[in-house]
Amino acid sequence: MQSVTRQLRKQVANAAASASSAARRPASSLARTPAAAAAAQPAAVASSVASSARAFSSSLRPAAAAAGSALRPSAARLSPLQPTVALSEGLADTPVGAELPVKKMNLFTALNDAMSVALMTDPKAVVFGEDVAFGGVFRATVDLREKYGNDRVFNTPLAEQGVIGFAIGMAAVGHTPIAEIQFADYIFPAFDQIVNEAAKYRYRSGNQFDVGGLTIRAPYGAVGHGGLYHSQSPEAYFCHTPGLKVVVPRNPREAKGLLLASIRDPNPVVFLEPKSLYRASVGEVPVGEFTIPLGKADIMREGSDVTLVGWGAQLRVLEAAADAARERDGISVELIDLRTLAPWDYDTVAASVRKTGRLVISHEAPVTCGFGAEISAKIQETCFESLEAPITRVCGLDTPFPLVFEKLYMPDVWKNYDALKKVVQF
Repeated sequence: MQSVTRQLRKQVANAAASASSAARRPASSLARTPAAAAAAQPAAVASSVASSARAFSSSLRPAAAAAGSALRPSAARLSPLQPTVALSEGLADTPVGAELPVKKMNLFTALNDAMSVALMTDPKAVVFGEDVAFGGVFRATVDLREKYGNDRVFNTPLAEQGVIGFAIGMAAVGHTPIAEIQFADYIFPAFDQIVNEAAKYRYRSGNQFDVGGLTIRAPYGAVGHGGLYHSQSPEAYFCHTPGLKVVVPRNPREAKGLLLASIRDPNPVVFLEPKSLYRASVGEVPVGEFTIPLGKADIMREGSDVTLVGWGAQLRVLEAAADAARERDGISVELIDLRTLAPWDYDTVAASVRKTGRLVISHEAPVTCGFGAEISAKIQETCFESLEAPITRVCGLDTPFPLVFEKLYMPDVWKNYDALKKVVQF
């Protein structure tokens, strides 16, 4: 392992030197598209980085089979190198292009398409996790190994701490790891790696090096029969940690645009995928390059009586609740999908609340210390004089996620409908 690490450091140092030389060119000469950027970089950079990724992954996988701890490189031993220039720099802010050709996809195929674009346009990108080589439990990575090879799409041991430790090590030396945690419920063995290593890497080095290329994917939330270990919504844990971005899509189009933006973002991102919608949600998705800027909420429908805020799978519930409120009581609901929870789009929510005077927040996670509490506190502090009723939260219960009582636990359509009526009638 030590000899491999020394070899890897030498290769990356050479690549960084070449990239540094290229970076001294005038800014106007830097490419802004993946294809043009790849052509603009010296061939030695892409070749060296790709070679480094193969050496790193090939050496660690056999070692991990013998001892799972070999997958967790110590952050203290990593060389404090500035990551090489990203080939897709700047694409996280690509505007949504309505003129792009579209194709019907469900949510998991949209995610697959986003990863395929990332692997195709960035030779430093790799995808790995438990069972991802054959497609994973939810088939989100199906056929990627066949397209891009065993060195770039591969299985890991069943060790979440090792998966994320390996991902942090790769990102620290300039690669673009896309690491899958099979269920968000099992992200907790890797919690220390995420909040104490990935989130703080840039800060503790004084911005000399970072793990900004890291994206962690994990299916979250209720699925109808998952019980306490396959249904949790852990987003609030990660939103509490400075240095991480947290993103949750609601449908296939959003899933592709937000995942590709997350992969291209220069910060570590926890990307939570609503497992109940992997096949249930189907829609038109732009083909090829397509990103949605992180940190910007989406006003799904405008309204005048009450603001309703949610994210992920809960948006389907909230759309139905808004429909019921309009049809039964004539209530005009402004529905907002946050999309990104950290950082969340305060300006869009605050502007809406100042217009409607009322706010309802809904999420699957337990109500106490759920992310809805942060939104409620911030809006109450800054929009108090605009409020016509108390801010209301409609959330999961403060109990381990139940199995046979899941329907009682869930913040369903009618719980949200009742909340909308009460705040309007207050």
